[in-house]
Amino acid sequence: MEENTGPLKGVKILELGSLIAGPYAGAVLAQFGAEVIKIEPPKIGDPLRKWRKMDGDTSLWWYSQSRNKKSLTLNLKDADAQQVVRDLVRDTDVVVENFRPGTLEKWQIGWNQLSEINPKLVMLRVSGYGQTGPSASKPGFAAIAEAIGGLRYLIGYPDRAPVRTGVSIGDTLASLYGVIGVLMALRHVSNTGKGQVVDVSLVESVLAVTESLVPEFGADGTIRERTGAKLPGIAPSNTYSTKDGKYLVLAANGDSIFQRLMEAIGRSDLANDSRFERNDGRAKASDELDEILGKWSESVTLKEALLILEAANVPGSGINSVAEVMKDPQLKARGAIEEHKLISGLELFMPAPIPKLSVTPGATRWLGPKLGQHNEEILNSLGLSLETKLKVTGEKE
Repeated sequence: MEENTGPLKGVKILELGSLIAGPYAGAVLAQFGAEVIKIEPPKIGDPLRKWRKMDGDTSLWWYSQSRNKKSLTLNLKDADAQQVVRDLVRDTDVVVENFRPGTLEKWQIGWNQLSEINPKLVMLRVSGYGQTGPSASKPGFAAIAEAIGGLRYLIGYPDRAPVRTGVSIGDTLASLYGVIGVLMALRHVSNTGKGQVVDVSLVESVLAVTESLVPEFGADGTIRERTGAKLPGIAPSNTYSTKDGKYLVLAANGDSIFQRLMEAIGRSDLANDSRFERNDGRAKASDELDEILGKWSESVTLKEALLILEAANVPGSGINSVAEVMKDPQLKARGAIEEHKLISGLELFMPAPIPKLSVTPGATRWLGPKLGQHNEEILNSLGLSLETKLKVTGEKE
């Protein structure tokens, strides 16, 4: 186990909830030194323990997302278990939860109850729609949030139904906004001694990254449509097929970059064409430019194209599968992927903590814990009787 030298060392977090949006926020905070006690339901634990590929009876994803966390099993429907939460909150800086709004209040461990015990408490509440409004009580999942927040409408080609990204991006966005909110709220605590609620909605987190979508519609009713691999209004920026059946991503929308690209592919006439000096002119002729670049890319292999682009200092890339990501020399040099060995002997690879801090970097001190692994350690600190410990952790019916 690595020594905890993270910038959040000394920050105590109680994580309630399951799966992705709340727990991933807890994961980021844990990677940078926070002590995170994850509350899990007895016997079954967080459903993520059984999601996707497994090592024996535990998900590989679990080991990564729950690194550095402590596992405490509590039946939160039980009055004694609810009292354990209240007792823990006395010495807790942050509660992270992603239950449906109203659930914690029903269990008498909502914001009003917990903040009365600890006025400095920060509570991160992640939900589908937020804690208020007509949809607040509805169940919310990332796929729905991505659809309602306007992102799903943009993904894919105009002649087909919208598609999803290959990961639950709505959950991850909400998690990251949650982490930002927690850090700001902790700063406020240090300035004033007063805690607050960080209310994060999956839908609003998706909406927040839609760039010019809202301003353009508000100005003249423009509705941005799906454009496949092309980025509307910015040119050239697209994906092109190569001679060897691979794909080349080009991002040559900077004025000087465009000129270098045209020179590199033997089209100095276009490099010096006044129509293409600025992005607005290139955007109007994006179809023409795509046809020219498409013909060029089909005349070379991906490797040849990348060598030409690199020599001209033009941003370009192939499209990596995870197999190619794992071999990428830049990611290797940065230590972007960590390797650990599970008890079973399996090699476990996972993304390293980011961002990289020069003095107090994040670290993986241990992998996701066994269910209830820290029951004794945590409950002994509260001085509970054996009978109560067995009851609240579900070890005795």
